[in-house]
Amino acid sequence: MSTVRIEPLLHYYRREKPSYRSPSKSFKLSFLNALPKKLVYNGRSFCNFQPPTPRALTLRAASTDAATVETFESTDLFFKETFPLKRTEVVEGKIFVRLDHGKNAKNWMLTVGCSLPGKWVLHWGVSYVDDVGSEWDQPPSEMRPPGSIPIKDYAIDTPLNKSALPVGGDQSHEVKIDVKPNSAIAAINFVLKDEETGAWYQHRGRDFRVPLVDYLQEDDNVVGAKWGLGAWPGALGKLSNVFVKAESSHSKDQDSSNESRDPQQKTRRVEEFYEELPIAKEISVNNSATVSVRKCPETAKNLLCLETDLPDHVVVHWGVCRDDSKRWEIPAAPHPPETVVFKDKALRTRLQQKEGGKGCWALFTLEEGLAGFLFVFKLNESTWLKCAGNDFYIPLSSSNHSIALPREVPSEDAKVPDSSTEAVQEKKFTAYTNGIINEIRNLVSDISSEKNQKTKSKEAQESILQEIEKLASEAYSIFRSTVPTFTEEAISETEELKAPAKICSGTGTGFEILCQGFNWESHKTGRWYMELQSKAAELSSLGFTVIWLPPPTDSVSPEGYMPKDLYNLNSRYGNIDELKETVRTFHKVGIKVLGDAVLNHRCAEYQNQNGIWNIFGGRLNWDDRAVVADDPHFQGRGNKSSGECFHAAPNIDHSQDFVRKDIKEWLQWLREEIGYDGWRLDFVRGFWGGYVKDYIDSTEPYFAVGEYWDSLCYTYGEMDHNQDAHRQRIVDWINATNGTAGAFDVTTKGILHAALEKCEYWRLSDQKGKPPGVLGWWPSRAVTFIENHDTGSTQGHWRFPHDKEMQGYAYILTHPGTPTVFYDHIFSHYHSEIKALLSLRNRNKLNCRSRVKITQAERDVYAAIIDEKVAVKIGPGHYEPPSGPQRWSKSAEGRDYKVWEAS
Repeated sequence: MSTVRIEPLLHYYRREKPSYRSPSKSFKLSFLNALPKKLVYNGRSFCNFQPPTPRALTLRAASTDAATVETFESTDLFFKETFPLKRTEVVEGKIFVRLDHGKNAKNWMLTVGCSLPGKWVLHWGVSYVDDVGSEWDQPPSEMRPPGSIPIKDYAIDTPLNKSALPVGGDQSHEVKIDVKPNSAIAAINFVLKDEETGAWYQHRGRDFRVPLVDYLQEDDNVVGAKWGLGAWPGALGKLSNVFVKAESSHSKDQDSSNESRDPQQKTRRVEEFYEELPIAKEISVNNSATVSVRKCPETAKNLLCLETDLPDHVVVHWGVCRDDSKRWEIPAAPHPPETVVFKDKALRTRLQQKEGGKGCWALFTLEEGLAGFLFVFKLNESTWLKCAGNDFYIPLSSSNHSIALPREVPSEDAKVPDSSTEAVQEKKFTAYTNGIINEIRNLVSDISSEKNQKTKSKEAQESILQEIEKLASEAYSIFRSTVPTFTEEAISETEELKAPAKICSGTGTGFEILCQGFNWESHKTGRWYMELQSKAAELSSLGFTVIWLPPPTDSVSPEGYMPKDLYNLNSRYGNIDELKETVRTFHKVGIKVLGDAVLNHRCAEYQNQNGIWNIFGGRLNWDDRAVVADDPHFQGRGNKSSGECFHAAPNIDHSQDFVRKDIKEWLQWLREEIGYDGWRLDFVRGFWGGYVKDYIDSTEPYFAVGEYWDSLCYTYGEMDHNQDAHRQRIVDWINATNGTAGAFDVTTKGILHAALEKCEYWRLSDQKGKPPGVLGWWPSRAVTFIENHDTGSTQGHWRFPHDKEMQGYAYILTHPGTPTVFYDHIFSHYHSEIKALLSLRNRNKLNCRSRVKITQAERDVYAAIIDEKVAVKIGPGHYEPPSGPQRWSKSAEGRDYKVWEAS
């Protein structure tokens, strides 16, 4: 389903009294990452605590501090590193709405604008006088401003342009809509979207509504002046300016007759008004921190200087360690000014402002014999800056200096290490990682041994589990810092690749090819299961191994993504018996079946005493304790959400034991009763990935994939080349599931959009020459796709560039990851081309862990060789595979793509 972010306008993001809850209640601190030029791994992340008000013990700075400052520059520098810091900052602005007479005195002009920078789009439609309900209609063509794009049959998307007059001194964007005074239009409805972030801005979670007739103003999401009053505050609270011009007054009799007004009768028109509404937006801010360490010749102590351009209120949370375990300790005095002790485990120092006010700094005097200096930045009570997810680590002992000194970027004529040096380094790295893997395997074997389970105490087993967790964390840190093409098992080039029986629960064999077996309109036939069943043999012959079916439950929306009674499987796609028969048919032809499980939210059956829909029906008759507490629309009594809220329905509180128990029983019932082999999990941004792990461990699916869809990174409307932050969020969710589920590679789809639309194929290689999406970091968990029921079909929320779909398929069907093909494309004019690529992938045993060597990534062409068996190029530019031991023969070709096989 669509996962755009919706926020109320009056959410200011400023909290005067922040509150914290323990991890058992799903509180999540916000940790922002810094990516150093050379990453130093910290195997034990200390800062996994909730920060209550510390037991502050103020420490006085030693009198020697002044002396250390004076001698710092004269001492020998043995370490210096600059760390880029990325954080978000909230900026506030205004949305303004004006209705007045335009240049043509006969017409009115509606102006909607925003004072914040961004790529703003007005998503709007109209309501007519005799309309019943809240559905939109498209406005007549003469109302549509230039650049407007119709969205299905009910709305228009119109971009906002820079306005001639700024608002409050700031450059603003606006759009103007002509309104005829005597038309049958009763109201103009809209929401505002920032295409840079993908965020939607609404009116208290509902559409803005500008009335053109007076009787509509009783609605609480109306923007505009109330007839007959000097100002209308409405539900938005304080409004900056409201101007009302009424040509005649209202009588009490007329007001009281509004309830029985005939929609066909003549209605008074609302005159001119102007309103300003507050809006808040998160923007990315780039800072840096420089750490330098010198040895004081007089005292032999280390002098560490920390400088940053972060705001001067920032606090550094720090400690030291004495060995490679990196266990935090409080060092001996002296300490910098404004330092307090935190829980006898660490120190907190407020950085001092530099002269001139540009940035802040601190100087730390550290005793001999320490291995390292550990720290994180504390921006406020809930936001911390870390180093790629770990604590910053600065080596202090001479034996560690070599691994932490900054690397210089070589110039064009600089010499690079020869291949033999690189081979030695690669061999050392492989040996190290293999050592970690073997340690983990030995520990797992040790703890799972039946003999050891009987002889070892519970404490000893827990100690082993902690060691496994530590080793796993170290392995994951290596993965994140080096960003390899993640190959869990080394496969020799001469050895024939055989599909393992199973890797682990939820991840399949690695050779899966997924078919999405429906689109947004499939429910309209009323018998979709039977129609799909008739295509089972054909889909099997094409080479598909897994099919994803639509949501099976009773739903408020016909598409199934607003589930109601989870155990009622009679849906618009067919009844429960037809679903069972369809699953059995696919099993007969060797295709596994995924059920679409909507676990984030659920529609209620009944209203509570306040008229809020938060009481559920059916077999799982939960009350409002099952609803998260921080969604204001549904008045839940559960805990706060562990993710982002989906405002169209009550968001389920997965931290509740009874909720998880019921969901696990329901999923197990689906496995047993229907025969599902796995899950496609909807809107997983809404709840913590650890709960997904619980559900997967309980149901042991063959394959599972989550929909973690959010906006990519943009700067001034242009997509950034570096999308590491975006794919990191997806990887972090996968890691929260303990790797038991994959995720749709939204990063790769977005980068393909930009590369193909603008002929910028260089985007398909990241800074390290690897694929730039999730498949470049964790390919065995990346489920690639170019289109689905949300992005394409009749919704078209994020449609793939027109006539370039086959370039997208040439990419994902030859590259690692688990590729997904959309139903609409299979049974279209692309059928034969997709069939050829599917056959090529299966013939060459390409899999989710295949190795990619990018051979060209330029403006008009991208090319790569996969497993030394397949070469592919996309783009209008020329490319031929390099001649060598392989002889290449062309196997597939289409518009702006070619694929070769090695003989």
